[in-house]
Amino acid sequence: MKSIQEDITEACEVLKRGGVILYPTDTIWGIGCDATNSAAVKRIYEIKHRADNKALIVLTDSMTKVDFYVKEVPDIAYDLVELSEKPLTIIYSGACNLAPELLGEDGTVGIRVTRESFSQALCRRFRKAIVSTSANVSGEPSPACFAEISDEIKQAVDYVVEARQDEAQKAQPSSIIKLGKGGLVKIIRE
Repeated sequence: MKSIQEDITEACEVLKRGGVILYPTDTIWGIGCDATNSAAVKRIYEIKHRADNKALIVLTDSMTKVDFYVKEVPDIAYDLVELSEKPLTIIYSGACNLAPELLGEDGTVGIRVTRESFSQALCRRFRKAIVSTSANVSGEPSPACFAEISDEIKQAVDYVVEARQDEAQKAQPSSIIKLGKGGLVKIIRE
């Protein structure tokens, strides 16, 4: 079995080459790639058999990095991320410096600052946002743990992270909110 550092190093090498990984996040297991690489993002849509007009979310390890991917981060976002007790994905207007294929039709992007140790270390080491979408074919239930991920998904990616595969605890998706003009907050998923 690889050490966590070896796992992170291998995952980062695959991401740098434009590959797709299967990895544990602060919520459920995710399929990920370099969020700035259009070809890699397109490949995730193919793996998931997902319509390419459905936006994907990205993970970062800090609010500082959110500033690089959003033209103007509303002040309330910092408080929401800091005070949230569970994983929180925020949909921001004015996305920039990301593959256009992962954005919403209105130019928005969903970003989650992860606090989970593996995905946070992965994001920190990779130094770019990483796509994080549920590890399932579109329309099928999201797997709550590694054991529930289909062989089709496991075989379609370039690297499967070893960390946390044996955990049986059922993970939950994040809360999702959308921040609008003037501090308007819209709850998408609690």
